[in-house]
Amino acid sequence: MATGWAHEGAVLDQIEDTVIDGVLTARARLPVGEGTLNCIECGDEIPERRRLALPGATTCVNCQSGRDRRVAVAGINRRGSKDSQLR
Repeated sequence: MATGWAHEGAVLDQIEDTVIDGVLTARARLPVGEGTLNCIECGDEIPERRRLALPGATTCVNCQSGRDRRVAVAGINRRGSKDSQLR
């Protein structure tokens, strides 16, 4: 396959880098430290099953869902046009 200036396997390297970046971002968002019995946003009790499944949880499912919707994903554009690569 003709790849121009890219070395053999460059596309696979980009895919792997993108996956690794995604995994590291997701891990960084996991709670750390001691969890709480009550949600820090609404004050409702965090169910025991959630606290066991996610040690360090400080929010209830509803509040965490709202937080997750507001997460802005910022990353590297690995699919830039060739024009931008030549400048």
